[in-house]
Amino acid sequence: MNDDPARGAAASQASRRRQAPAALPTAAIPPAAIPTPAGPTESGPAPTAPTPAKAAGAPAAGAAAGRPGRRRRPLVLTLAGFAVLAYVLDQLTKWWVSSTMTDGQITQVLPPVLSWHYIRNSGAAFSIGENVTWLFTIVMAAVAIGIVVQARKLGSVWWSVAMGMLLGGALGNLTDRLFREPSFGMGHVVDFIALPNFAIFNVADSSVVGSVILICILTLKGIPFGGKVPPADASPVSPAGAESTND
Repeated sequence: MNDDPARGAAASQASRRRQAPAALPTAAIPPAAIPTPAGPTESGPAPTAPTPAKAAGAPAAGAAAGRPGRRRRPLVLTLAGFAVLAYVLDQLTKWWVSSTMTDGQITQVLPPVLSWHYIRNSGAAFSIGENVTWLFTIVMAAVAIGIVVQARKLGSVWWSVAMGMLLGGALGNLTDRLFREPSFGMGHVVDFIALPNFAIFNVADSSVVGSVILICILTLKGIPFGGKVPPADASPVSPAGAESTND
């Protein structure tokens, strides 16, 4: 009677051992199944999520690409301002002379240095080439168009001033060529500024000559037409920042 319970308990324990799964040794587990902590590996650092600053860098880089155009906008406005100034002064003085004086009239202003001498010139500046009026009309039109086309490449304030003076002077005399007598494209330019032993000229001629002198100076000084436009993302480095970089 006493042996039956003992035999039953032994049989129950043996049954549990058969049902329990055997533990696998660590060496039998494949390496891919063992989790590893995130961090740098032999092939390189672990990938990280983009920070907000890096995420914002993409639109900032796109905006920086358009900054050179905005940097040149003041230069184009400078060119336009000097061109308008030269053109308006030229046309106003010509209108005043042709309205108050007769052809060939001389009025002393600062004798014997300066006087007004009203003439109509069929040639170029300082009465050069009076027999080829149509040629100068074409040249002045080409100069004006060329300046307008190249204006977007400006990178220097002084080049903007020079191009503005040249454009204003060319347009001033071109207006006379196109709309004054005797015919369209063959009009005579109004000249009235007279100096001793010098050709008679006008404000447009003075603007053109001044621009040529300025262009020669800029060329001799080695200042390029495009100027030295700094990169849009360039920022000055402080001495402290430079020292920390060297360290």
